[in-house]
Amino acid sequence: MDGSFPLGAAVTAVLIIAGVNAWLAALIAMGAGAAAGMVTALLNVRFKILNLLASILTMIALFSVNLRVMGKPNVALINADTMISPFFGHGLRDFYVRPLFVGVLVVLAVIVVWRFLESDAGLAMRATGANARMARAQGVDTSRQIYLGMAISNALVALGGALFAQTNGFADVTSGVGTIVVGLAAVIIGETLLGRRGLLIALIGCVFGSIIYRIAIQLALSSDVIGLQASDLNFVTAVLVTVALILPRLRGGAPS
Repeated sequence: MDGSFPLGAAVTAVLIIAGVNAWLAALIAMGAGAAAGMVTALLNVRFKILNLLASILTMIALFSVNLRVMGKPNVALINADTMISPFFGHGLRDFYVRPLFVGVLVVLAVIVVWRFLESDAGLAMRATGANARMARAQGVDTSRQIYLGMAISNALVALGGALFAQTNGFADVTSGVGTIVVGLAAVIIGETLLGRRGLLIALIGCVFGSIIYRIAIQLALSSDVIGLQASDLNFVTAVLVTVALILPRLRGGAPS
């Protein structure tokens, strides 16, 4: 995630500056993210490298790849036409356009992912993640599912990077730092708030968890009572993720 996110932003920014349509640039960025996921899967499946280590190796390599793609640490998109540009100037205030646009895309992404995971291919992928040995016993090609799962997940992460670059007006090589922590916090917070009530509710919980996480970060850093500064972002992040990890145990009354 930490590598595919800035990869999506970098590919999108460079293509838009080169004159490529913003929507097409986002699709190409998703393809680049899928390729990065396939590399991680290849290291894990083909060369038997531990999945966590394979992810770390790919992430380290992508830092240099992103620099190569952009040619410099960051690229500005201030005056470029993006996916959001056609929606400005239609009577809606500019500061409402970005969240509404991203919100619609998030809803569509949740529906697509939900429908896919409810399909036969999605069930096979979920079975592989839950218990690969049992999935193989049922005739599931777990290697193929790992490749597919890594490609889809990293394509979605790259899409997030593409949207980040277009909504914020820049792509930066460090924009993906801590992305995996945000994802973990979103999943845990969403599960804590909504519980395990089905796949669709779990996906919605992830979305709400990410929103709540960002709001909590902003409130903590902007609170004069606490006295925190922007430089304390990593500390606040660590505290919030720790709280998110502890909450399910407290809610479930698990013994210490």
